Amino acid sequence: MVARIRGLVHDGTLGTDDPLPSTRALAAELGVARGTVVAAYEQLDGEGYIRTRHGGAARVVGGAAGGRSGDVGGGPVPGAGREAGVGRASRPAPAPAPAPVSAHVPVPVLDCRPGIPAVTAISPRDWRAAWRAAADAPLRNGLSDPLGLPALREQVVVQLGLARGFTPGVSDVVVAAGTSEALSLLVEALRARLGRLPRIAVEDPGYRSGHRALTSAGAELVAVPVGPDGIDLAVLAGTSADAVVVSPTHQYPLGSVMPVGQRRALLARAASVGMVVVEDDYDSEFRHRGTPVPALAALDTDGVVVHLGGFSKTLDPRLRCAYLVLPRAAGPLHDAVVAARTARGAVVAEPVQVAVAHLLRTGAFRRHLGRVRRDYTHRREQIARRLAGSGVAGLEARALTGGLHAVLTWPGPAVGAAVPTGAEVVARVAAAGVLVADLADYEVERGRSGPGVVLGYGAVTLPELDRALDVVLAAIREPVAATLVDPRATILRAAVPGASVPGPADSGPVVP
Repeated sequence: MVARIRGLVHDGTLGTDDPLPSTRALAAELGVARGTVVAAYEQLDGEGYIRTRHGGAARVVGGAAGGRSGDVGGGPVPGAGREAGVGRASRPAPAPAPAPVSAHVPVPVLDCRPGIPAVTAISPRDWRAAWRAAADAPLRNGLSDPLGLPALREQVVVQLGLARGFTPGVSDVVVAAGTSEALSLLVEALRARLGRLPRIAVEDPGYRSGHRALTSAGAELVAVPVGPDGIDLAVLAGTSADAVVVSPTHQYPLGSVMPVGQRRALLARAASVGMVVVEDDYDSEFRHRGTPVPALAALDTDGVVVHLGGFSKTLDPRLRCAYLVLPRAAGPLHDAVVAARTARGAVVAEPVQVAVAHLLRTGAFRRHLGRVRRDYTHRREQIARRLAGSGVAGLEARALTGGLHAVLTWPGPAVGAAVPTGAEVVARVAAAGVLVADLADYEVERGRSGPGVVLGYGAVTLPELDRALDVVLAAIREPVAATLVDPRATILRAAVPGASVPGPADSGPVVP
């Protein structure tokens, strides 16, 4: 930790008077004891890198850092989806048009679909201050930097250095309008580099909006199953894919966590065959159990990893602000992405970038993460308690070691049994005023996962979560009449949008 902060100061990433996170916040973010951070700060203070004071933020000492460019508010800124086989998947069939919802289906009152964070949890004072900074930025005649506002890219570098264990160059960071746009940009760059449509391996089940973005940009999808350790490397080895998209820290939606050995094996294979690894760092900020997992990009020594992050699940999906970190050693890909981004132009409004940069620079972003991390942990524990005593035979919960959602699965129908499908449970709970997602909608190859639903808990209170669990568990317990089909299953399936879902693949009953 001491060496990392020293490095950020030496290379100018952290500048004069930049604030550092509080010892409590940084300890929670890194998963270490607070005393460890206190000792590190004391050592850095003694060495003259920072100054600490009681009741205030530790700050970088003047003269210790190199210079940087970029401004926020006009002044200098100190930086601080799918039918396919496993081996060869074609693009998904288009989704059916939503059917009109009949009048007897009530308006949902609890939205527990995945991918919705606690947007209102941020401090109103911090939120208003960020937008005041955007409003105070001077008007000017000119276009925005297509690669992104330098001040925002600098702050992304600082955050990655503190929280994810690697420090890219500012020129390696490219701002995108959400994860889907970032994936589309990568496909465009790969097409230019390869001179043909790229074959891209994806996790199955996986991020359906990402799948749509890839196929819409012209990629051919190759579906690879997910196991307890993440994507199946043996199946991946037989695909001859040009790139693979993985979410190794919290696989979406099943929540598998890829062990370090598997990560190194994936990187070694990618380097040996020239495959690009796209790391979707989904939900890395929210670990409820265990120690933080290193980013793939932090282990990459061959320049094969494109790191993808954003602010949709930490701040607000409506910001549509994400970023790619390009590997320095991958010159042709780096140049192709920059060329594609430059040709498309800036896609995230500059005031939005100014506001996000302000939240990062002032420490408001890290304070917000600390608050919601505690709240999400409480909700995760509530789900674990409720499901442990549910009395539903074979009910399992996955994705509870981190993130904002839980995946509930139950055994498929045996001979003579009438077990509900995920779509039937989705329809039943919607009729009771609760929205969840069908696990089958995240599959590329249908039937791979069995019956299940995905329940998001980021944007609901504990009492609301209790009510939603009452409704979901009752719907799972209720047997299906063999001769009846609920038409609302189709209606609700069409109505559920493609939100991302993370979670670990714990294959047993829920354990708090």
